[in-house]
Amino acid sequence: MKTFKKYITLPAPPDEVYLALTKAQSIQLWTGAEVNFVAETDQEFSLWDGDIVGKNLFFEENKKIVQQWYFGEDNEASIVTIKLHPDKKGTSLEFVQTNIPDEDYNDFTEGIQEYYLGGLIDFFEEDF
Repeated sequence: MKTFKKYITLPAPPDEVYLALTKAQSIQLWTGAEVNFVAETDQEFSLWDGDIVGKNLFFEENKKIVQQWYFGEDNEASIVTIKLHPDKKGTSLEFVQTNIPDEDYNDFTEGIQEYYLGGLIDFFEEDF
């Protein structure tokens, strides 16, 4: 099992980035796909028409989101932690995911960078 960590800077304040990550309508805008998401602890969710499924574990408004993402029933829980830090350019977003199965690591992290983080970057750059 591997861990993936990435930092990106977004040209928006942390409260706007937080809303983009926690409101179903906003998530659907930057993913361009079907979303089933409620920003409540212990609620299961689905992003990208079910390509990402998991459960919300913790929210600290405008600062932190912790989720469990599923890689199938046989694998250990994969924990995603997203931290938002104010930055002079807007928001510094820290994305950390633990327990990614070795055989899925390269494909999965490429997808996270291109679609998940890349989608957020595109969403906020279009607004500014």
